[in-house]
Amino acid sequence: MSQAPQHEHEFEAAPGLPEALPQGERLLWQGAPNWRTLANEVLHVRALSIYFAVLLAWRAGNVLYDGGSVAQAGLSVAVLAPVALLALGLLTLVAWLMARTTIYTITDRRVVMRIGIVLNVTFNIPHRMIESASLRPGAQGIGDIALTLLPTERIAYGHLWPHARPWKLKRTEPMLRALPDAKRVGQLLTQAIMNLPTDSPLPAAVHVSAPTVSPTQAPRPATASVQTATA
Repeated sequence: MSQAPQHEHEFEAAPGLPEALPQGERLLWQGAPNWRTLANEVLHVRALSIYFAVLLAWRAGNVLYDGGSVAQAGLSVAVLAPVALLALGLLTLVAWLMARTTIYTITDRRVVMRIGIVLNVTFNIPHRMIESASLRPGAQGIGDIALTLLPTERIAYGHLWPHARPWKLKRTEPMLRALPDAKRVGQLLTQAIMNLPTDSPLPAAVHVSAPTVSPTQAPRPATASVQTATA
């Protein structure tokens, strides 16, 4: 089990959980995204770094092509470089804050996602509401796990972003992003769904700071295994 992030939210009964687990429910795993992966894959910091580098090189080349000196080319780059560094620094900070304020929890009955930098929102997704799950592996064992919910269950894409599968706007798929050791986490989720008692009660589907949205009763999903996705 991964070490739980430090408890900074005093309103939570436990880190990442809006209330204590009901009697009989077991905590299987808890963790947070890798902030560097969020920076590169969600906020595209690496791609923007390359873009700014090309832009600065093109700016310097233009000055030299027009007959300017090396000093003048360097000055033209020095004017724009702080702006590029500031933008990249802010995006990196946002990625770090996203990771720091996010806690993913898997129990034997549900997946809990506590997300949000300014306004914390907690989504409780019972295993019975998960139709299927797909693993998108990445470098160094870091990957994403997307959850396909039953057709009757909907969560707005804007409420989940960036913890949602990209471009799945009509039928939003919650996504556990940038997970270290994602394959092992996927196996834990698979086992939890497969071992879910058919008579287990359903917790509330979504908790949002104030109002609570309760789900309708749903049958146990037919697809329980975590499939490896290519996109």
